[in-house]
Amino acid sequence: MIVVVSIGPIEWWLVDGIVAFVRDYYSRFGISAEFSGKLPVEPFSVAFNPSRGQYLGRVFLPTLSALRERLNAKAVLGITELDLYEEGLNFIFGVANPSLGSAVVSLHRLRNEFYGLQPDEEVLLERAIKEAMHELGHVFGLSHCPNRRCVMHFSNSLLDTDFKGPTYCPRCEEKLRKNLGVIE
Repeated sequence: MIVVVSIGPIEWWLVDGIVAFVRDYYSRFGISAEFSGKLPVEPFSVAFNPSRGQYLGRVFLPTLSALRERLNAKAVLGITELDLYEEGLNFIFGVANPSLGSAVVSLHRLRNEFYGLQPDEEVLLERAIKEAMHELGHVFGLSHCPNRRCVMHFSNSLLDTDFKGPTYCPRCEEKLRKNLGVIE
């Protein structure tokens, strides 16, 4: 099972759309997905860097991993509005750790409003799904893919995210199948 949690408030339709896509896609591998509730932001305040006004993404992963273990899940995906970064990068859309079985995705820079544009719920949901699938791919042992249409292609900007599709290319899906131990 893949467990999805929100970290702080997230619109229900957005979480529901992400969970539905992940559930539909991963069901082909015999893996379900479900929303398991909301986590408060406060326990993650240690990740906040006041000089940047951002949260260090990797700090979220051990807590999410502990939740994964408690729920006996294959993976836990956190979704947050918080602006995330990693050392050496201005920002990140998300981060994952396969050994912890956890990932977190930030919606902060996926929203048109961040760039001074009109809100677009459909575009936001597409972007959030792509980033969720990308980070789950990392959780299940996939690396970045050179295929610009594959969801595992590295997104350096929203242009990259908007260009790629929401699923794995045949090469990455085959690796995923092997990593999950799926036999045909």
